[in-house]
Amino acid sequence: MPASSSSAVRQPDGALARAPLPVAPVRPILDMPVHDLGWKPALALLEEKLTENRGLTHIAFLNANNANVMMRDPDYREVLGRCLVLPDGIGVDIAAKFLHGGRFSANLNGTDFVPAALTFITKPLRIGLLGATSEVLRDAAKNFRRHTPWHEFVEISDGYFDRADPTFILKRIEQARIDLLLVAMGTPLQEKWVDRHLTADHARVVISVGALLDFVSGRIPRAPNWIRQLRSEWLFRLLQEPSRLWRRYVLGIPVFLAHVLRHRLSHPATTSG
Repeated sequence: MPASSSSAVRQPDGALARAPLPVAPVRPILDMPVHDLGWKPALALLEEKLTENRGLTHIAFLNANNANVMMRDPDYREVLGRCLVLPDGIGVDIAAKFLHGGRFSANLNGTDFVPAALTFITKPLRIGLLGATSEVLRDAAKNFRRHTPWHEFVEISDGYFDRADPTFILKRIEQARIDLLLVAMGTPLQEKWVDRHLTADHARVVISVGALLDFVSGRIPRAPNWIRQLRSEWLFRLLQEPSRLWRRYVLGIPVFLAHVLRHRLSHPATTSG
């Protein structure tokens, strides 16, 4: 189990306190600031956010698909702009290379980042799970408990609660005294719902995780490791669920690259090669 990499400083009373982490560099993708961090700094940053009392931190991920959503949905862009955004997938890496001359330091997609973070953080946490179906929620919680038994996992609700009146769910989250809440309701709904309804009274950190619970539950298989190393998990997923995902990948990737090209041509002074 990895230990925390945060440094410590001694306070005047002799107690040890963590030194604040350096400000994370950002690389804008289509004018959306995305944090450029390696694995260890990203995990340490999450751990620090979980100890802060500075309000709610909402972590989201930017990939080609939700970048396309952002380009046609100004409200969603505003919501993402209030999040701590991490890079997800080969699409934003291609964009970073084209716009800034280099890829992101790490592919911090939520499917890998969240399980890694739960292993990295050794202090026991109360972690809420919200979204997916009831069966997926139950199986994901079971597998999370097996993976990191020192954390406590609270099944808040599946994703089919009354969206028009979320009072009951919000009260349930608040009463659960959650440190970290994982919300799996799909893009852009999950990010908009968190932004509209949740505060520091509900959790210190909320992560919008998309299909993470489906993967953790085993309902959707992950690509073999060698495919992931080739950065081709998107192709594996397309072959697994062609009817659901063909529009996202077959049409969505060229649309995203067109947005990036158009941005580069219209912002020549802000790019570097």
